[in-house]
Amino acid sequence: MDNIDNNNCAEGLYKELGISKLVYSFCDKILDELTKRFETIDRVSECNQLKVLHAMQKNRVAQMHLNGTSGYGYNDDGRDTLEKIYADIFKTEDALVRPQIMCGTHALNVALSANLRPNDELLSPVGKPYDTMDEIIGIRPSNGSLAEYGITYSQVDLKENGDFDYEGIKNAINKRTKLVTIQRSKGYANRPTLSVAKIGELISFIKKIKPDVICMVDNCYGEFVELTEPCEVGADLVVGSLIKNPGGGLAPCGGYIAGKKQYVEQAAYRLSSPGLGKEVGATLGVNPSFYQGLFLAPTVTAGALKGAIFAANVYERLGFKVIPDSKESRHDIIQAVELGTKEGLIAFCKGIQAAAPVDSFVTPEPWSMPGYDCDVIMAAGAFVQGSSIELSADGPLKEPFTVFFQGGLTWYHAKYGIMMSLQKMFEQGLVNV
Repeated sequence: MDNIDNNNCAEGLYKELGISKLVYSFCDKILDELTKRFETIDRVSECNQLKVLHAMQKNRVAQMHLNGTSGYGYNDDGRDTLEKIYADIFKTEDALVRPQIMCGTHALNVALSANLRPNDELLSPVGKPYDTMDEIIGIRPSNGSLAEYGITYSQVDLKENGDFDYEGIKNAINKRTKLVTIQRSKGYANRPTLSVAKIGELISFIKKIKPDVICMVDNCYGEFVELTEPCEVGADLVVGSLIKNPGGGLAPCGGYIAGKKQYVEQAAYRLSSPGLGKEVGATLGVNPSFYQGLFLAPTVTAGALKGAIFAANVYERLGFKVIPDSKESRHDIIQAVELGTKEGLIAFCKGIQAAAPVDSFVTPEPWSMPGYDCDVIMAAGAFVQGSSIELSADGPLKEPFTVFFQGGLTWYHAKYGIMMSLQKMFEQGLVNV
């Protein structure tokens, strides 16, 4: 009787929140098929939670570490201890974890600018990086790009089936190749996200050709999805944002760069100043959210991962192409859905916005966003502006009108967001359920 009452209660609450009986029933049937898949996610999350806890205990986290500093930030034990924790979790020699790193793109720019010099060449062996990297590299001319400093760029696309073009990569590596950047997640490309194992295979191949090349992984959206991280399979640097997975939804800003000590130190000098490096950088009261967010990150990531799998199963059942598909293994929290029409993309994003705890009454509209080459629509009613570990969706308004869905601080919120995206499309006659 209790189960029946609980089901009726849930359905009634979803109805109050705008979900029709048809949409609710369609989604509920799909959820029944995902129990074992979700149990596997929970087991990975449990191991990652213990890994984070062990790192905190090993580094003797105390109440004093939650205090912040101002001014120069000298002798900030909380900041320095947190960086040791990140190094332990990611199995690296050192880490730079700072609120002064504004976003993932900034973290990547710091790591690249710090470790490349004029006449060096940057290689991407996994196709074109995320759109916001274009102006950093100089693919699109921009003030302060790597190209302006005489750093060239080479790219090897993935094969049509998503495999690495090993022959092309071998031919692209030359005496000027200094750093290889490997984007783990798909970005706005319809290609597979790379597993940690696949990244390891790629790095091993590259190192056999040129052992001294720096292999850097853009780890955004991938942290805590698997049991291992890229530096455990040979990456020299991993880079990410704290308003994605590792911030657990609590970090209000920030990013991290972890890896071999010499490369992290170079990044610290670039972020602050030559001669200062890691010694400066006030934390200004963010330490509690950085620590607690990291502690919650494995659980939050698991909820977002369940949401992505649920989305794949819902939209694949409706006949849309989804990447990854409903059965594939997962290596980040991003779910891409090819909606095929501008109307579908906009309706999906309106549903995600309507499901938000913040700004649910706002209607998202396409706009010309800095760093992109076409109009983009973004839906995110987040507690932290731009936080994509929170429920969010976005996509460029160009064919095949693919939406990229991610996040949800809890599984239940991610679930509701997907149901509301479907509800909006259903109301506009774009799908039948």
